Amino acid sequence: MAKRLIVGCGYLGRRVAERWLAASDRVHVATRSEAKADELRAAGFLPIIADITNADSVPPLPPVKTLLFAVGYDRGSKQSIEQVYAPGLANVLARRSPETQRVIYISTTGVYGPALGDWVDETTPTDPQRAGGQASLAAELVLNASEVEGVALRLAGIYGPDRIPFRKELEAGEPIAAIETGWLNLIHVDDAATVVLAAAEHPATAPVYCVSDGSPVVRGDYYREVARLLGAPLPQFVTPPSDSPRAARAAADKRVSNAKLLRDLAPVLRYPNYRAGLAAILEKSPPPG
Repeated sequence: MAKRLIVGCGYLGRRVAERWLAASDRVHVATRSEAKADELRAAGFLPIIADITNADSVPPLPPVKTLLFAVGYDRGSKQSIEQVYAPGLANVLARRSPETQRVIYISTTGVYGPALGDWVDETTPTDPQRAGGQASLAAELVLNASEVEGVALRLAGIYGPDRIPFRKELEAGEPIAAIETGWLNLIHVDDAATVVLAAAEHPATAPVYCVSDGSPVVRGDYYREVARLLGAPLPQFVTPPSDSPRAARAAADKRVSNAKLLRDLAPVLRYPNYRAGLAAILEKSPPPG
């Protein structure tokens, strides 16, 4: 029975936790909320109450084989993203058990800058243009400077059940504030969980991996496929404000290679492209209304 600790038991972290629990691992999960702790305990996990942005709030952490840091940013938080990612990871690393064998940090392909449609991989220089990418890169540097065996997984856009952008608008035939051109890079949440499990077990993990399905899609084609599967009209595109996060992400216009990931960790992806992933989600959905 392996021992695991997850800090950030959200959309991805919860799926990883459930996979480890199903494998009879002992799974600790950190949360700030007593109510959330009760829910996690009822599900079979071992909750730890900790506010990672407050070093004094983080107790000595249990001895585990794997520590997964998969904290997402709560836009309703009083702290900035810069105060959450790198300082939070530093606080967790400072309280880790010396028995912890590997730390996995969930980063983002937002650490790269504009690519003008070119391919990027682990050797591409980082040049984050947005706060999320900058904060994620800062956390990567914290991990690299530590004495633990760490790996950063730079995830492309995560999609999956209950995470299809503009689904309601497309079903209603309403215009969507999205850019039609440029490349969109994706990874299904279940495949992202598979990659985390592979990174936890592989004996020769590199410091960083790009995590995508390796099949970029033009943004307009993605939304047209969503509409087709929903039986909705073809999407109508409205250009989002130039200072919006969607416009900023589209401006990067990169294609993310997963060649190193597949070569080194050999995860078996259930959804090797967006068509397969969307079909699994939307073809099983009940009709609207």
